[in-house]
Amino acid sequence: MKRILIVEDRATSRELLRSALKPQGYEVIEAVDGGDGLAKAKDQLPDLILLDLQMPKLGGFDVLQELRRDSRFLKTPIVAITASAMQGDREKALAAGFNGYLTKPVSLATLRAEISRLLDPGLSSYTSVPR
Repeated sequence: MKRILIVEDRATSRELLRSALKPQGYEVIEAVDGGDGLAKAKDQLPDLILLDLQMPKLGGFDVLQELRRDSRFLKTPIVAITASAMQGDREKALAAGFNGYLTKPVSLATLRAEISRLLDPGLSSYTSVPR
């Protein structure tokens, strides 16, 4: 069973993501902020991380940088999630090292397609995002 870590400060967003992922057979781990996300990532070693960009204290870009400094997370797919998308933000996130980019409200079909693309690339018709 693949493990997905959701790092999101809003309980309603975590609940929505969890309710979309659990029925698909994923084990879901939840973190309430960036610091909690780092600790749980290092402890649980998830197969994929969904990471909110806008969180108090430690934002998504900071968490990404910290994780990418750890060799265990060099190839772990990390997907940015944001509610405040501006033109160029997707490109900025991908250039920083995120493997995907989703905007809120997240479409369940888009979420599933993105996870499938990153975790099961042979089963997806999407092409990989270069690092």
